[in-house]
Amino acid sequence: MAVTFSDAVSRRPMGMFQWVTVAVCMLVLVCDGVDMQLLGLVAPTIIEDWGIDRGSFGIAMSAALVGMAIGAWAGGWLGDRIGRRYSLALAAVSFGLATIVASTAGNVWIMAFWRVLGGLGFGAAYSNALAMGSEWLPEKWRPLAITTLSVGTPAGGSVAAALAPGLIAEHGWQGTFVIFGVATLLLLVLILGVLRDSPSFLLGKGKVAAAQAAARNVLKEDVELRPEEQGGAHGGTDGGKAIGVLHRSNLRLNVGVGISFTALTMCAYGILNWSTTLLTSVGFAFDQASYAVSIAGMTSIAGAIGAGVLTRWLGSRKVMAGVCVTLIATYAVLAVVLEAMPVAPDAAYRAMIVALIGLAAAIFSTGIATTYVIIAMGYPLSCRSAGVGFGIFMSRVGAIAASGFGGALIEMGQGSTIPFFAVLGVSAALVSTAVFVIDRHVPPAGAAGKLAEAT
Repeated sequence: MAVTFSDAVSRRPMGMFQWVTVAVCMLVLVCDGVDMQLLGLVAPTIIEDWGIDRGSFGIAMSAALVGMAIGAWAGGWLGDRIGRRYSLALAAVSFGLATIVASTAGNVWIMAFWRVLGGLGFGAAYSNALAMGSEWLPEKWRPLAITTLSVGTPAGGSVAAALAPGLIAEHGWQGTFVIFGVATLLLLVLILGVLRDSPSFLLGKGKVAAAQAAARNVLKEDVELRPEEQGGAHGGTDGGKAIGVLHRSNLRLNVGVGISFTALTMCAYGILNWSTTLLTSVGFAFDQASYAVSIAGMTSIAGAIGAGVLTRWLGSRKVMAGVCVTLIATYAVLAVVLEAMPVAPDAAYRAMIVALIGLAAAIFSTGIATTYVIIAMGYPLSCRSAGVGFGIFMSRVGAIAASGFGGALIEMGQGSTIPFFAVLGVSAALVSTAVFVIDRHVPPAGAAGKLAEAT
C-alpha cells in the first residue's frame, strides 16, 4: 500500500543520512553567519583605513540586511522551483564570492554593493536550509531540528568573532574576507556531494523515480510512495495547480507570521543592537554593557534550542502565547529597574539588569525559533522554501526598523528609558497576532501533548 514519505520515515529511527543532512545544512548556516557578521567585526579597521566616520559606514553595515530580505524570499521561490539542493549551492556561491570580492572595495558604496549581493545569498541559504533540513526528518523531530538550525547563523557570528582578530592581525581585513569567502566556496563539495532533495519535494514535482532513489537513503528498501497532501487540510493545489505563498488559502498564516515576526525581530534587534548604548547612557561602564550583550547572545541560543522542546510538549500556540506575556512583563520590569537605578549601582543591582536582558533575549529567541517551526511546517510543500523566505523578509523589516530607530528612541527619552521600552512593549504585544490569527499551529506531540492541548 502506498504511503507518504513523511509517514514512512516516521516509522523508522533516525539514520546516518538524516543526521548528515542536518549537519551539512547547519554547516551552511554557520558559514552564512560567519560571512554575514564579518563586516561588523572588521568595521573599526576599515573605518580607520578609509578615514571615514562611523555614521557613513552604516550604509555598508545595513546593506546585507536589505540583500538578505530580498534573497530570502527570492531564494525560497527558487528553491520551490529548481530544488533546495541547487538553490543552496547557488546561495553559497553568491555569498562566498561576494565576500571575496568585497575585499577589493575602496569606499562605502562599493562595499555596500557587494554586501547587498552577499545578502541575497545569506537569505537564500537560510530559507532553503531550513526547508531541506525539516523535510528529511520524522515529524516528531522537525521542531527541534528547525529550532536548532535557526541558531546556525548566530553561531557562525561567534565563530567569526573567535577567529577574526587573529586573522586580521596576520592577513589584514582584506585577507580575512578572502579566507572566509574561500572556505564558504568549499561547501559546494558537501552540498552537491551529500545533500539530496527530499522524496516529498520530488514527488510533488512528479519525479517518482528520483523520489524512490532518494528515499532509499533512509528507508533502505523500496517502498511505494505517494505524494504528500501538500499542506494537509490546508491544501497545496488550486485546480490542480501548485499554489504560492500569496495564495488566498495562506492569508491567515501570512498575516500572523508577517506581523508577529516583524514584532519579534524589533524586540530582538532593539536589545541586541542598542543595549550597549542604552546601558552606557544610564551609567554602565562600556565593558559592563558589552558583557550584558554577550550574555544576551548566549541566552538567545539557549532559548532558540529550547523552543523545539517546548513546541513538542505544548504546541506552538501555547508557546507563542507564553512568549507574548512573559516578554511584555520582562520589558516592563526592566524599564522600572532602569528608571529606579541609583547613581552608583552596586554589583547586585547591575547583575539583576544583566539577568533581565538575558531573560528577554531567551524569550524573544524562543518566539523567533517557534515561528520558524510554524512556517516550515505550516506552508504547503509547493511553497515551503518561499514561505520561509517570506518570514525572513518580514523579520528583516523589524530588524531594519529597530536598528534605524532605536537610537532615536533613546535620545527621545533624554535620560529616561521609557520611550524605548514602550515601543518594545507594544512590539511584544503584537506577538499575540501569532496566537489569534495563525490557523496552522504545530500541535503538541504524544500523550502529554494531547493533554496540554486539551487544557
